[in-house]
Amino acid sequence: MPAKIELFDPPMCCPGGLCGPAIDPVLLDLNEAILRLKKEKGIAVERYLLSQQGKKFMENPEVLALLQQHGTEILPATAVNGHVVKTKNFPTYEELKQWASEPAPITQGASA
Repeated sequence: MPAKIELFDPPMCCPGGLCGPAIDPVLLDLNEAILRLKKEKGIAVERYLLSQQGKKFMENPEVLALLQQHGTEILPATAVNGHVVKTKNFPTYEELKQWASEPAPITQGASA
């Protein structure tokens, strides 16, 4: 089963952040990495905006705890199979590719 990758984006002017007169090259690279991952590996990456999908931020206990401790400065946050693996920066294509091929992480308290 492929990994579930979710990006919890910081507040942006539009979904994806690819609007306006000055497009952030980091967001352009991220968009290309997501498209490439889907094309090459068949992996979809879900992205959520705090202003539009706030419920998704509240449904992930790790993301919610990070927001409560650090505020929106901790965003973007990347979660793989529900566990936060990166904060404050968007993932690279190489990171996404690596996470997409990893098995689901073992959660604390899980028995073998």
